[in-house]
Amino acid sequence: MAANEGAIELGIQGMTCASCVGRVERTLSKVPGVTAVAVNLATERGRVEGDGALDVQALIAAIDKAGYSARLIEHTRDELDRASQEHLDDATRLRRDLRGSVTLSLPVVILEMGTHLIPGFHAWLDQHLAQQSNWLLQFALTTLVLLICAKRFYVKGVQGLLRGAPDMNSLVAVGTLAAYGFSLVSTFAAHVLPPGTATVYYEAVCVIICLILLGRTLEARARGRTSQAIKRLLNLQPQTAWVQRQTGLMEVPLAQLVQGDVVQVRPGERIAVDGSVVAGDSFVDESMLTGEPMPVRKLRNDNVVGGTLNQNGTLQIQATALGSASLLARIVAMVEQAQGSKLPIQALVDRVTLWFVPVVMALALATFVGWYWLGPQPALGMALVHAVAVLIIACPCAMGLATPTSIMVGTGRGAELGILFRKGEALQRLKEARVVALDKTGTLTEGQPRLTDLQLATGFSRERLLPLLAAVEALSEHPLALAIVAAAQEEQLTWSQAQDFQTHTGYGVSATVDEQNVAIGAERYMAQLGVDTAPFASAAQALAEHGKTPLYAAVDGHLAAVIAVADTLKPSTQAAIQTLHALGLKVAMISGDDRRTAQAIAAQLGIDQVVAEVLPEGKVDAVQALQREYGLTVYVGDGINDAPALAQADVGIAVGSGTDIAIEAADVVLMSDNLGSVATAIALSTATLNNIRQNLFWAFVYNAALIPVAAGLLYPINGLTLSPQFAAGAMALSSVFVLVNALRLKGFQPPAVRS
Repeated sequence: MAANEGAIELGIQGMTCASCVGRVERTLSKVPGVTAVAVNLATERGRVEGDGALDVQALIAAIDKAGYSARLIEHTRDELDRASQEHLDDATRLRRDLRGSVTLSLPVVILEMGTHLIPGFHAWLDQHLAQQSNWLLQFALTTLVLLICAKRFYVKGVQGLLRGAPDMNSLVAVGTLAAYGFSLVSTFAAHVLPPGTATVYYEAVCVIICLILLGRTLEARARGRTSQAIKRLLNLQPQTAWVQRQTGLMEVPLAQLVQGDVVQVRPGERIAVDGSVVAGDSFVDESMLTGEPMPVRKLRNDNVVGGTLNQNGTLQIQATALGSASLLARIVAMVEQAQGSKLPIQALVDRVTLWFVPVVMALALATFVGWYWLGPQPALGMALVHAVAVLIIACPCAMGLATPTSIMVGTGRGAELGILFRKGEALQRLKEARVVALDKTGTLTEGQPRLTDLQLATGFSRERLLPLLAAVEALSEHPLALAIVAAAQEEQLTWSQAQDFQTHTGYGVSATVDEQNVAIGAERYMAQLGVDTAPFASAAQALAEHGKTPLYAAVDGHLAAVIAVADTLKPSTQAAIQTLHALGLKVAMISGDDRRTAQAIAAQLGIDQVVAEVLPEGKVDAVQALQREYGLTVYVGDGINDAPALAQADVGIAVGSGTDIAIEAADVVLMSDNLGSVATAIALSTATLNNIRQNLFWAFVYNAALIPVAAGLLYPINGLTLSPQFAAGAMALSSVFVLVNALRLKGFQPPAVRS
């Protein structure tokens, strides 16, 4: 198998508890070239990073040697279908084994426990079935349970013991085999036991197996529900598309499409590919992508995304991104990566589970010895029962599932709401946020400014100056430049081609038009050019106080005009900021605008702190200042010049309409322009972390409280002991509780919008 660069993902089968995760991680970390490993019990996947090419075959071989199986993961529907089928097959086998174990165990339980529960049953049984025959029948049925229904525990458990790496299966195997072995001796060689100690525990073995299989079955069912968000995303994309070929319109499998193909999408169909509309007019439901319910009108040259729903018109779409390059595939990859990541809180669990199983086996041995030497008669039987109870109850499954299941469900719910956690760590850090810093243009505002004012200096006319300004700004991609060009176009003005165009980042632009030197920019740019802006000082102040951005124009070194450009606020902005305040967060705005303009907008929105007149390279300094003042800082932006600030912030959030560079630098991506998604992401982080803490509290307290009870430490005080059957039930309940609690996150709702 070829080597892979960077990071790869492996599907890993056979893991049953947290100790398995630690063992696989240690095994993979020893493979040459591996620099980082993160294995997830809930997703049954491992992410491996290397400092160069990684030998996939070597990684798989190492996992096989450790007693598990692995394969390379690809983010495709086929891979998801394959994983789902494997999960379904395992769940089917578990249900079959559970039914078989219950059927075989029920007579054993009745034969042994019926004498205690049913009046007169003991006498009837003695009359029709001698004790030895009774025990032989229980032996036969229990042996069938072990060989047929519980085989998985013994194969893997014994293998783990032989490798010196015991796991959950080893605890079950040792515990049940100890009880089964003692029962065998009592049945076939009672004379070797101390007088009065011969008894059988076949019913305990059967009940333990039944309860553990029940827990595993419920666990498998719950695990299947944790990945539903990804399944729903992938199922949104059609498997075929109608494509124009030389022979006419043909239905073609998606895998056979190539970039540039023109796909026809009829009303009511889902769009099969990412592309650009070349013909047609329709409204498209993009709620699967953005979470926004309102459909968006699509015309020629508009971009569309595969998986969205075409509503009322026919569209001709030229494919621009296929397969793994499509936005839907990238979203799935991001969600899966976040689901497979480890939070810092998981480090404690990893340290505990590293030694958990060996320590439990040592505790079980100490329990046996203590009861044998100090316990009441029959000491041997009491010692065996309590040692088995310790082994059975102390399963680390709940600890291993506590964090990853919550991450899976939380990030999946986020994807449904149009919030993509590119890094799982962002889930934990967002909860600790103290201040949210917002870029203004394109984040707080629509990013589509319009020219509102053009106040001219003496000697200049609008008809003469506006074409000069448009000629310069036509070569710029800045939103403010587009507003000036749009105004000139609306007035049907014409202009010459500008020459020697230059961009002065953070200051302005300049060019030569009809042999005149034209400069446009902020007050600081005019000062740099030596142009006095004092004649327009009061006008600029008035414009800024109304939330408009004042710019200046100079022609051949002479002040020509003050220009006002206004960028309308997004409809969601004010309510979103109020919701952030309701969550207890400070809100700051970082802007390159004139300070007066920025202050006017901040006052309108209720923003706590304003950092204005910031050059692109100064945004990082602004974020650092906020970090020093408040602590953990979240930065929200959408532009190329936001990328450094996104990377500097403790958590960077990119608005999905922004550039790829901004998105790549961010920890969280919002697929809609609705700023309320920032508050939703923070609230989801809080809900997920609270859920993880609930799971970990249960998992640790459960073991801390019940292992001593199972060992019989309360017996001298109040005579309380815990039978192996109850221990098995409690162990099964612990894992199911963790999974069911994590699934509550599927019902998470965004915080109520404050207005």
